[in-house]
Amino acid sequence: MAFMFRTVSVAIFLFLSVTAIAAQPAKQPASSQGFHSRARLISGGQQGDVWLAGIEIALDPGFKTYWRNPGDSGLPPRFDWTGSENVAGTEIRYPAPTRHEDAAGVAYVYGKKVVLPVLVRAQDRTKPVRLVLAAEYGVCKDICIPARADLSLDLTAGGQDRDAIEAAIAKVPRPQPLGAPADLAVLSVEPATRDKPAYSVTVRAPEGAKPSLFAEGPENWIVSTSLPDHANRFTVTVEDKPKEAAAAVPLRLTLVAGGKSVETDVSLDGNGMPR
Repeated sequence: MAFMFRTVSVAIFLFLSVTAIAAQPAKQPASSQGFHSRARLISGGQQGDVWLAGIEIALDPGFKTYWRNPGDSGLPPRFDWTGSENVAGTEIRYPAPTRHEDAAGVAYVYGKKVVLPVLVRAQDRTKPVRLVLAAEYGVCKDICIPARADLSLDLTAGGQDRDAIEAAIAKVPRPQPLGAPADLAVLSVEPATRDKPAYSVTVRAPEGAKPSLFAEGPENWIVSTSLPDHANRFTVTVEDKPKEAAAAVPLRLTLVAGGKSVETDVSLDGNGMPR
């Protein structure tokens, strides 16, 4: 049922997005009011070779939006920077999400307000940088509704929202190797006996903190993650995958507990088993 809900939601999302593109005006503001949400571009000035910017999405009480991987249900955000001026590249950083479970399945979400930091590289550092963004994101309470915001912003040295962007960067999971000697760590990944390809992930978390684990596979791989057991072990199941998978498949594990988060990359073989 969750997969069916997701398919229908994505179809509606794409239909409304195409309609919105056709009606897009020539020049966009820095902020836009959407369905039970408000999106805006914010600036944090320069930091070394990059400009700091951010995509801020504020939500009405009780509503949520989705992480880069929405989980069983929901809509992944999409960001199109076409039309930006003097921009060589943009890199979006995602703060750790929250696990939300309801009748539609398990979703990975943000509530209230989220800032997605954006690192912007200029083509010519001596010239002005203008961001132009077409943002598509899901907004959900009881059902998921697509929202769109067409935004633009001239980046300036002032960067009045630098504190908000730096606070969001601090919530982005930091890369960490498997088995790292830290108070929050993914310790091991081992095959698990299930009807589908699966593996057991053992983690370490600060005492008294309940950990959450989020697993992401390559495109067209669908993986699910259980709640932890008493020994802080999770079961990650490969729900679906391409018939002809590559010999080595990357899997990203994001572990969250006690206000901290880390990201650990592992590798699966073509049958979904850890290497």
